[in-house]
Amino acid sequence: MDRIDHIAIAVEDIGEALEWYKNQFTCAVAYQDDTWALLEFDNTNLALVLEEQHPGHFAVEREDATRFGKLKTHRDQTQSVYISDPWKNSIEIMQKNIHE
Repeated sequence: MDRIDHIAIAVEDIGEALEWYKNQFTCAVAYQDDTWALLEFDNTNLALVLEEQHPGHFAVEREDATRFGKLKTHRDQTQSVYISDPWKNSIEIMQKNIHE
């Protein structure tokens, strides 16, 4: 089965959203800057993103991610490509690290 790496939701203010989520739920901050943050939960990760930089989406890890298009390397060194389903939902296809 494929693995969902994270779900990304758009927020207006990363710092404010990060504080709200940390106060409401038991989770850990894996990454934070002014443009996005990543929260680790027991069963998945939640990315807080600015809508003008990233669409709301969910990310799936695949060993064959390149079959979905040309991968882009991100600042955290992950590689992925965004696609849309027939209903215009954004899906990030991430290259699975086969050495894990």
